[in-house]
Amino acid sequence: MGSELWVALALVCVIEGFLPFVSPRSYRSTVEQLGKLPDQSLRVFGLGLMLFGVALLYLFH
Repeated sequence: MGSELWVALALVCVIEGFLPFVSPRSYRSTVEQLGKLPDQSLRVFGLGLMLFGVALLYLFH
């Protein structure tokens, strides 16, 4: 179980690093736009991402 957690964390790092590597200008613009959103919108977005991740884990595990 412990090694699976490290693999999952490594995949998150690869996925998170992909966009800034491929298109740093677009990434910077997107992050600036996200910084202008109200806290509630970011919370809803974060919740949506978490639920999507849980659904993917359920489907593929």
